[in-house]
Amino acid sequence: MKQEIRTVKYDTELKVEVYHFQGIMQKFPNHFHEYYVIGFIEKGQRLLSCKNKEYTIEPGDLLLFNPRDNHACEQIDGQTLDYRCINIQPEIMSKAICEITGKEYLPYFTSQVVFHSDLVVVLRELHQMLMEEESDFRKEEIFFFLLEQLVEEYTEQAVPAGNTEQSMEARAICDFLENHYMENITLNDLCKLTGLSKYYLLRSFTKQKGISPYSYLETIRIDKAKKMLEQGILPIDVALQTGFTDQSHFSNFFKKFIGLTPKQYMNIFKDAHN
Repeated sequence: MKQEIRTVKYDTELKVEVYHFQGIMQKFPNHFHEYYVIGFIEKGQRLLSCKNKEYTIEPGDLLLFNPRDNHACEQIDGQTLDYRCINIQPEIMSKAICEITGKEYLPYFTSQVVFHSDLVVVLRELHQMLMEEESDFRKEEIFFFLLEQLVEEYTEQAVPAGNTEQSMEARAICDFLENHYMENITLNDLCKLTGLSKYYLLRSFTKQKGISPYSYLETIRIDKAKKMLEQGILPIDVALQTGFTDQSHFSNFFKKFIGLTPKQYMNIFKDAHN
């Protein structure tokens, strides 16, 4: 079996994360990120589920995820995955868009998969420069030109203020989970909060958000954990502060979502803090 290689770097000039996963068989569960993801498949095929739509993605396809776009993926017919992406925090994206358009706003990608996109060639070149830690300003040039093209072709001007179909109960559940993620939350807690039955709550929330309440909680915990690890907080302390029962459970859970152990992820940012 081909060895899995998981490489993640942080570019201190552009302030973006760069992922390169090779030989990966891992199935990633339904989750979302608090940042933008711009990626592509180099080798292999994956079955992608995103916002209640299913896609078969393959080499040459461009992936564009907004913050909180829920998605899951798994390999097809035992093929291994070579996947590359750039992760951009909203505040970094906003500054870049202001540079490009003169307006400060968060773009919203209307297409999550662009099949056989010519922009993959540009993204591949930028990704390689970031992975090789090149400092030439050509890197920034490609970064801005790529974002400009993506904004022109695949975005609305701003992230929608909110889903008008989202109920008050769903918003209350989201707020509760985001404010109490470090606690031991039960389904009864959510039922008391909303006055809904267990089954109706689960069905209604999942239909509106595209992700179940517990998966939503898992994603919040992982996002909080990432931010703590980026600050150099030890995994054992992060586990305790994000609602996990022990470090082993946290480590297994983190790798399931991110593809790296907490320690591997924390080490990416060591140079940035030195």
